[in-house]
Amino acid sequence: MEIIISNSSGVPIYEQIKEQIKAKIISSEIKSGELLPSIRTLAKDLRCSVITTKNAYEELVKEGFVINVPSKGFYAAEINKEVVQEELLHKIESLLDEAVNIAKVNNIDKKKIVEILNILYEEDN
Repeated sequence: MEIIISNSSGVPIYEQIKEQIKAKIISSEIKSGELLPSIRTLAKDLRCSVITTKNAYEELVKEGFVINVPSKGFYAAEINKEVVQEELLHKIESLLDEAVNIAKVNNIDKKKIVEILNILYEEDN
């Protein structure tokens, strides 16, 4: 499993691991029921602490993306893609709300914001 860690991102390593595994589960790159690397194996592969990978897996379990089967390991959970999409839309809405508030306070008109959004959206395609 490929996970890229950035020591300079400002995001805790366990959070980077969690988010990348979560994205792989959502995109079905990791299939429901698939066995994930053990905590020790993942820590060794990523050259980080077992505590870090343990924290990432525990967060994934709490969020419902991973199931811990004692003495067997961690498995990708069956996820409801509609619920996940709703959560993502809520997150996007919150970030856009913050951007709109910044724009309003600084008298930046809606056309500029839409133009920026269109440019940013097209950059990834």
